[in-house]
Amino acid sequence: MKQGMEKIPYHWFEEIINLAGERVVVVNRDGVVIYINSSYCEFLGTTVEQAIGKSVEDVIENSRMHIVAKTGQKELASLHPINGSEMIANRYPLIIDGELVGAVGTVMFRNPEEWRLYQSKIQHLVEEIKYYKTKAEKNQKSKYYFKDLIGKSAPFSAVKSLAERISGSQSAVLILGESGTGKELFASAIHNNSLRAAFPFVPINCASIPEHLLESELFGYDDGAFTGAKKGGKKGQFQLANRGTIFLDEIGDMPLAMQSKLLRVLQEHEILPVGGQKSIAVDVRIIAATHRDLEKMVEEGKFRQDLYYRLNVIKVEIPPLRDRVGDIELISVKLLEKLERKFYRKGILLSDEVIERLNQHKWQGNVRELENVLERSINVLDGNTIEIAHLPLYLRDQETVSIPIKESGCKKKGAANTVAMPVQSLKDTLASVEKQAILNALSAANGNKQEAAKLLEIGKTRFYEKCKIYDIQ
Repeated sequence: MKQGMEKIPYHWFEEIINLAGERVVVVNRDGVVIYINSSYCEFLGTTVEQAIGKSVEDVIENSRMHIVAKTGQKELASLHPINGSEMIANRYPLIIDGELVGAVGTVMFRNPEEWRLYQSKIQHLVEEIKYYKTKAEKNQKSKYYFKDLIGKSAPFSAVKSLAERISGSQSAVLILGESGTGKELFASAIHNNSLRAAFPFVPINCASIPEHLLESELFGYDDGAFTGAKKGGKKGQFQLANRGTIFLDEIGDMPLAMQSKLLRVLQEHEILPVGGQKSIAVDVRIIAATHRDLEKMVEEGKFRQDLYYRLNVIKVEIPPLRDRVGDIELISVKLLEKLERKFYRKGILLSDEVIERLNQHKWQGNVRELENVLERSINVLDGNTIEIAHLPLYLRDQETVSIPIKESGCKKKGAANTVAMPVQSLKDTLASVEKQAILNALSAANGNKQEAAKLLEIGKTRFYEKCKIYDIQ
């Protein structure tokens, strides 16, 4: 055998791992320890013989290895409290031949002090990576095309056809539709089918940016514009979108003061950075979207009429999922393809009963809710076919049980009435009621989350947290 071609003997690997200074554990899909090195066992106060074959939860305090082995989602630089200290742990899904078979965990830093020493040495590299990452994200291209818009129902096909026809125009587009119907996907597809496709597509969620930051985010700022302003100033999203498309999502949540400044951009095709003295010409196509009734907001003085007419040159109204008869199965199949990649699974199917149940549901959260339901189902799926039992409780065909009801009077002794009562946990029942209450409040408040929070008599922060928990946009 030629020099340098000799293979490393198998029994060397244990010593190599120990010399590398890392503590290593490997579990299978069921979270059972199938390998752990002696260095890790010494730290845990156990032995390799005692640890192998046991559930990782019984071997390692506060372990999450069994979770990573199920979800396939890696967890890097995670704080892991153990033995009265905090380690820095990395957990990786173990994928062999495209199949998720388990997980590998390593402990690189035994305590926060070791981590801080290491961090001080690489801090400048971390900052440089963040800079280039931010720059790359801002130059991201639009990633959705009309072929990605799935559906053959008459209402959806008509809207998709309209969007394709107007994509080559330079006029402003107003996309209307409930939350979760795919407004950003349509905006992205329109951009990619336009003459601006080679230039940036910049999406902005007007509802997620604090009011006092919105102007500087959209138009940028000059050097010294305010305390804490970055030296040399900063370009706004309109400048970054120059020659391309800017997508203003949730335009109905834009403050009135900002609406007038946006109107000026549409009329003059130029922006004025915060603290700036000179206007900057920009060439952008604006696509705006909202789930609100802008005409009603105009009547109530909450949205500028002149801006509404400037934005509403071409109107695209996306139908809600409940009105798209025949599309739910097609969309589900496409979403499953996406989720299979996320969960390292293949060949996941829907039973006929599940398809029927999905078609019966009202889908207040539209496609976003459908994806949430399918992802939840895959998390509890053992085989390859999603059945009714894998669906969330509020979608299941609830089992019933006969509960005797005592009566006095004309009933004979021993006789009892029975009534069918749904069987589900109190936690799930309360969650379903809470989610419905939030949806009802949002409907009553025309989508205004602050007003909805007031109707429910809870704080704004708590309301937003609840919306995040229940995936309500």
